[in-house]
Amino acid sequence: MQLSKRILNLNAGGSDGWDVFYRARNMIADGVEVTELTIGEHDIRTHSKILNAMHEAAKAGHTGYAVVPGTNALRDTVAARLTERSGVPTTRDNVLITTGGQAALFAAHHAVLDEGDVALICDPYYATYPGTVRGVGATPRSVLTRPEAAFQPSFIDIAKQARGARSILVNTPNNPTGVVYAEETVNGIARACREYDLWCISDEVYDTQVWEGAHISPRTAEGMVERTLVVGSMSKSHAMTGSRVGWVAGPAEVVEHIINLSTHTTYGVPGYIQDAATFALNEGPGLEKEVGAPFERRREIGKRLVEAQNLVKLVPSGGAMYLMLDIRATGLSGEEFANQLLDAHHIAVMPGESFGEAAAGHVRVAMTVDDEAFERALSTVLSFAKEMTP
Repeated sequence: MQLSKRILNLNAGGSDGWDVFYRARNMIADGVEVTELTIGEHDIRTHSKILNAMHEAAKAGHTGYAVVPGTNALRDTVAARLTERSGVPTTRDNVLITTGGQAALFAAHHAVLDEGDVALICDPYYATYPGTVRGVGATPRSVLTRPEAAFQPSFIDIAKQARGARSILVNTPNNPTGVVYAEETVNGIARACREYDLWCISDEVYDTQVWEGAHISPRTAEGMVERTLVVGSMSKSHAMTGSRVGWVAGPAEVVEHIINLSTHTTYGVPGYIQDAATFALNEGPGLEKEVGAPFERRREIGKRLVEAQNLVKLVPSGGAMYLMLDIRATGLSGEEFANQLLDAHHIAVMPGESFGEAAAGHVRVAMTVDDEAFERALSTVLSFAKEMTP
């Protein structure tokens, strides 16, 4: 029996880039103590008052099939949030509730791409992006960003790859770099979309985790409302990673078609989870700040440690829960550095190469252990870099 070419080609016949992560998990399973600075999973769990709201909704009977587009309450709440944060008028007709941000990315690409189309992704990118594009039958094409430009994609970077493409996927605040796109960057993305007739799929799941600068959605730029699909999620903003609730927002006529796709795939999100998400969003920015505060603290710890030495460089990190370290002075690739660090000190970080070509010679550090453990681990990473430098 033959499997489909699409499913076999999700990773283009190669690794998904997470080999160090899998090695670390296998070590832990074998009883080895490993400090994991790999995935973006909060070291706190979903707040008890959100779980209480979920429990009460389930007890009240909201456990059957939910309406596929999402409850009116949650769609209205998300729409109001997007309107307030961006200034772009948004109603429930512009919002579809999805089973997390990943499902929203998949649905958004399905909406704008046909079989064989080309989709642009900014490199470095979150590890699932190329597979998401391939999963809808399209071909990913990388827009290489540059370390010396803090990995911010310029109009020229995009224009080099834009001919023949149908869409571009952008992410700010950015995973893996932690970079927050500047206004000039967003305007360059918008200009490229207008001049090359591109759909913009904007992954904004870290929009509440901005420590320096401001989050600017491409949807707010000139001529972008009708060509932008925004992906959001409760996972990062409210530590609800396992609840799997997110959204895609865009033009009403596009959302209507994506609702049809959801009818044929996920068939909606459980109602009691949507009720909990509605409750969480209505708690306002105070709860979001509480969830994000540990990463803001650890970013300051990281900056202090990096500034105290002159070998490893820190990519300007304005948001999210990651630090991207430039370890090229060691002469090692990110993959070599991460594997040797894991062997020598049982600290797991992600190689830059896991996220594409542009971040080769870098490693991504997730700030997802308590402050003391984070400071101790990052100090070891920096001293290890010094040891490995010729």
